[in-house]
Amino acid sequence: MKFGTKAIHAGIEPDPSTGAIMTPIYQTSTYVQTSPGQHKGFEYSRTHNPTRKALENSLAILENGKHGLCFSSGMGAIDTIIKMFEPGDEIISTNDLYGGSYRIFTKVFQRYGLKFNFVPMHNTEAIEEKINEKTKMLWVETPTNPLMNIIDIKACAALAKKHNILLAVDNTFSTPYLQNPLDMGADIVMHSVTKYIAGHSDVVMGAIVVNDDKLRDTLAFLQNSCGAVPGPQDCFLVLRGIKTLHVRMQRHCENGRIVAEYLDKHPKVGKVYWPGLSHHPNHEVAAQQMKDFGGMISFTLKSDTKEDAVKVLEKFKYFTLAESLGGVESLSGHPASMTHASIPVAERQKSGLKDSLIRLSVGLEDVEDLVEDLRQAIG
Repeated sequence: MKFGTKAIHAGIEPDPSTGAIMTPIYQTSTYVQTSPGQHKGFEYSRTHNPTRKALENSLAILENGKHGLCFSSGMGAIDTIIKMFEPGDEIISTNDLYGGSYRIFTKVFQRYGLKFNFVPMHNTEAIEEKINEKTKMLWVETPTNPLMNIIDIKACAALAKKHNILLAVDNTFSTPYLQNPLDMGADIVMHSVTKYIAGHSDVVMGAIVVNDDKLRDTLAFLQNSCGAVPGPQDCFLVLRGIKTLHVRMQRHCENGRIVAEYLDKHPKVGKVYWPGLSHHPNHEVAAQQMKDFGGMISFTLKSDTKEDAVKVLEKFKYFTLAESLGGVESLSGHPASMTHASIPVAERQKSGLKDSLIRLSVGLEDVEDLVEDLRQAIG
């Protein structure tokens, strides 16, 4: 089954009681049992819900995985993954990391005895140097947020297998349409479903997909015990969003390419971060492990000042200044003061995240209007 067909049909069955082609919103907290412990597979909606189950099945199939689990947010999904570990365990992650991930790692879980090592993961030698007997997992983002660095998933999988540790990949920027980490040896795939998968800026949700039955059971136990689950209305909205994921991603990629190439040639633009450019670091790896290069782009101005970057952001008409990404509308952001403000300045600068960096989420508008918006804002 090709991806577009999977996006529309995977995990979805007509409602058995009515024949409804769309999965109903099962807005219920509990389910009738014929005798204590005897039910139809559902007993309480924190544990299972039919609408959520349909979505979890769909996401698992899209990622070529066996088990899907949905959460109330991407951070809820990350929280659940990290709760598998114990004080003294170590996790290696990229030094160019989403600010929310960095915050939960360092401000929450580090207090409970976990240790996080942040390294430039596009360099596999730097990863292996940090692996020791306490290392339990590699946490990968690729492309990274917001510098769009590309990390070789197959190389990381080989390292993880060599040292008998887990490999988790945050696949939010790529979506299952562009990249399937499980096929490349990852153990866990995580998504902020809020972004491209839902696609309409009207849902907050996270998801995990795995193949291993034992790993699924551990994560499902934590999901049920800690309770960070989404409601059926949100699950219904995501199921609807998934049906157009393939056509949306095609347009995101097409518009992204035109915008990136325009910025790359602009006399007032300094550096453009988009893995589809031939001069982008690890472009060759991106071309091997991604179907296309996505709609996320970051750039700096040649003036390289925060003040000038803010002026551009304030002038945008269609690249609306707002948190988040991956919706049908184009968004712009200033990572240093928005999505990555929780990372200390010294750490941001060490990873190359300047105060002058602008991040774009290229939407589905007519690309001529987006290019004109860039022209008038940059000057």
